[in-house]
Amino acid sequence: MSPDAGDAAQRVVLTGDGPLLLEGPVEVELPDGTTARSERPVVALCVCRRSAIHPWCDTSHRRRARRKPPEENA
Repeated sequence: MSPDAGDAAQRVVLTGDGPLLLEGPVEVELPDGTTARSERPVVALCVCRRSAIHPWCDTSHRRRARRKPPEENA
């Protein structure tokens, strides 16, 4: 994005082990050079690469088994 693209900062929300939330509309450039565009007010971008509708999140990250923290020895 060029420096003169606008004065307002784009808001990005990191959700831990879920998607990356962006205030929309957004246009995403994919590795193959194509672009995906969403006009939604909030867009969830997949960061786990499990989504069937990548780059958009389809909540596939929720099906991943979570590791339990190691038991502490007293």
